Amino acid sequence: MHTALPNTTPTSRLLRTRRGLLAVALSGTLLSTLSIPLLTPLPAWAQPAKPTPPTAPVRNVPETFFGTAVDDPYRDFENAKAPAVAAWMKAHSDHAQATLKRISGRSALRDQLERFEGATAARVNGVVRLPGDIIFFERRGATEDQFKLYMRRGLAGKDQLLFDPETLKKKTGKPHAINWYAAAPDGSRVAVGVSAAGSEEATLRMLDTQSGRQIGPIIERAQFGGASWSPDNRELYFHRMQPLKNGMPATDKYQRSMAVVMKPGGSEASIRTLIRAGEPGAIDVPATEFPFIEVHPDGRVIAQVMDGVSAEFRAYHSTLAKLRAGQPQWQKLFDREDAVTALAVKGDRAYVLSHKGASRFRLLGGPVDGFAPATARVLVPESERVLTGIGAAQDALYVEARDGNVKRLFKLAHSDGAPLQDVALPVVGAFALANSTRADLPGALIDLQGWTRARQIFFVAPDGRVTNTGLQPAGPFDAPGDVVASEVMVKSHDGVMVPLSIIHKAGVKLDGRNPTLLYGYASYGITEEPFFSISRLAWMDAGGVFAVANPRGSSVFGKQWHEDGRKASKPNTWRDFIACAEYLIAQKWTEPARLAIWGGSAGGILVGRAMTERPDLFGVVLPEVGALDMVRAETTPNGIPNIPEFGSRATEPGFRALLAMSTYHQIKDGVNYPAVMFVHGVNDPRVEVWNSTKTAARLMAATTSGKPVLLRLDYDSGHGVGNTKAQTLNERADLFAFTLWQMGVPGFELK
Repeated sequence: MHTALPNTTPTSRLLRTRRGLLAVALSGTLLSTLSIPLLTPLPAWAQPAKPTPPTAPVRNVPETFFGTAVDDPYRDFENAKAPAVAAWMKAHSDHAQATLKRISGRSALRDQLERFEGATAARVNGVVRLPGDIIFFERRGATEDQFKLYMRRGLAGKDQLLFDPETLKKKTGKPHAINWYAAAPDGSRVAVGVSAAGSEEATLRMLDTQSGRQIGPIIERAQFGGASWSPDNRELYFHRMQPLKNGMPATDKYQRSMAVVMKPGGSEASIRTLIRAGEPGAIDVPATEFPFIEVHPDGRVIAQVMDGVSAEFRAYHSTLAKLRAGQPQWQKLFDREDAVTALAVKGDRAYVLSHKGASRFRLLGGPVDGFAPATARVLVPESERVLTGIGAAQDALYVEARDGNVKRLFKLAHSDGAPLQDVALPVVGAFALANSTRADLPGALIDLQGWTRARQIFFVAPDGRVTNTGLQPAGPFDAPGDVVASEVMVKSHDGVMVPLSIIHKAGVKLDGRNPTLLYGYASYGITEEPFFSISRLAWMDAGGVFAVANPRGSSVFGKQWHEDGRKASKPNTWRDFIACAEYLIAQKWTEPARLAIWGGSAGGILVGRAMTERPDLFGVVLPEVGALDMVRAETTPNGIPNIPEFGSRATEPGFRALLAMSTYHQIKDGVNYPAVMFVHGVNDPRVEVWNSTKTAARLMAATTSGKPVLLRLDYDSGHGVGNTKAQTLNERADLFAFTLWQMGVPGFELK
């Protein structure tokens, strides 16, 4: 699930990725497949480790909503710090780790993942270019565990290390990670948001890039990035959470946040609040929404207000001079009802993407002064393609569009009547324009990757030429010649056709025996576009097939596709997913005993409800930091920001929808559920860890299959954001090894 907002600049509206997530969320399957009587002992390779950890006591706390009684047998697990609960969690975490270590092929698989990952000299992320040929980026060397922040002058320039979070780990014993950063236009200073142990609680550090020294104090509560410098490098505008006070309800955490400004080196007392949610002002911001301020190179100022999970937002404009004078005189650009999901500004021109009356979006444009989507000129009308992003550069507006789940790039000159030009890309795959352009620089910088081609960083020149910058070193496994992707359309329960991508080794036999992982997400309109995964190669080396679905709830075919998989329509997501699973079996890619489903965060809804609705269809289920108790989600800090996507239990339609999508409440006693491994970081600020602990306890008590239910907890992690390389590879090795063990793949027996 989203925590309030993604760690990207507001204008980009790039919604989360979860790839490290990612980048990233079931009668007798195995027994019936092997024709083994129910009373026959399980084969040795399927036996859980002994002795078993403690059974959770039932302390039911029933509630009644709109005449419907809802049981909550493990409500006490919501206090993860209670001694008895903490002891149960630790016992099951230790049991999971001990079991995973006993899988014979796990260690070799972990070594293989390390070898694949270490074969590339470095991983480079978050590249930002500035005037004067200055480049900032994050890089993690092949032997390093965490990304560090660097600066370079020119592509061929020498790298200058600016910030290494490993120094904080050495001091505290806890892993730290760069959450976000924002460099001053002249490159003289950089603001860095740093988080510890997966908490995502970002603290702001201001650094002088010449000396590398910290300027001023550490500033707390600087969540969600969206930081912006004034063109003269004198001020930093950023988003800040309200201070937490004793006795404050947990649900208040993400409310009444602020858009603030400070000068480099300024003290806590010098920080000035410009917009505060929940307080009267020139811009009225509800307490539950989030204000951001972005300053453009020409002094134009854009204020944006968003609810944290919806793609639609409100925007206003002013000037830096008026803002500094204390009289911003904000002028509205558009309201939420205008259905705008992306904004780009170049000089006196504004461009927006809107799905109002156009499910696959239209590009609108016009003068900033007096701009209104209803009267703006249609620059690109709705078509079969889905318009997904825009970025204003000095030479043109760059436009990102999706054909199915493959991205295409176009450009549109700023002059009136200019034609839309196609930019030929060297890889058929995906990219995002977020943070790729600046209004004072020509061209665009994009990350481009495909199912079978590793991510590289390309520069798109004003003349349309696309060249590899070389910023991301190439590795020996970046373009495997024996891996192919098959794209198919699958008929769902109601006749709707759902896209499914199947990545596999060339020449794979369709004999119904391939170990197959089916992955999905299907929330917030986030689409699973082609992405390369080095760890996926290890899965395929073990004979595996990897499939990725885009059920309703994503936006692969536009806004309506998202609408048809949210709130009361949410069952379409897991039924689309079930249809994809049935397709893989019918077409002999695999069989139920060798089919695993995997989903993280809100993808936990997808895999959890697929499991509870069709327990006969899957051999293994892998909910990762999964949203599994949706009835109680609203009581958490991140629950209220997620109401726009999932609904509120305060209304009857909202409650009915949440109960229907809540895995925890749909588990039934006496059912032969598949093997399940719950994966969660104990410090998760987005999805409380008790989603996994409560659901694991309920499933352990209910299942009669005899298959293991493991609870893999990481006490130095959260939602996956900022995980070290070691944490990521350990987790991936455990997920794959557990799955192969339960599928009965030779070499992955329990020792």
